[in-house]
Amino acid sequence: MFKRLVCTSLVFGMLATAPPALAVGCSPRDHLVDRLQSSYAERLTAGGLQSSQPVSTVIEFWASATTGTFTVLVSHPNGLSCVVASGTGFFQVTNDLEPQGTPS
Repeated sequence: MFKRLVCTSLVFGMLATAPPALAVGCSPRDHLVDRLQSSYAERLTAGGLQSSQPVSTVIEFWASATTGTFTVLVSHPNGLSCVVASGTGFFQVTNDLEPQGTPS
């Protein structure tokens, strides 16, 4: 029980000190997408379907190599999207390099 209380306190503490982009919270998806594109030059770079009860949601990862910012959205079937994470220092991983060593 104590661990849950500490974890909950940490989460709410992090949300209270979150960057301004996280303060957007939930809005119609079109509004959030327009803001990400116009204010941060972000574009949709990855996404996936999260199957959960009672409804499934789409997880979207928006990022900009130009500004170095990224935003993670959860989009609901009713057209509402919520910002769950945002930050700076975006980088993209490419798997073009051959792994070193002997394959097992």
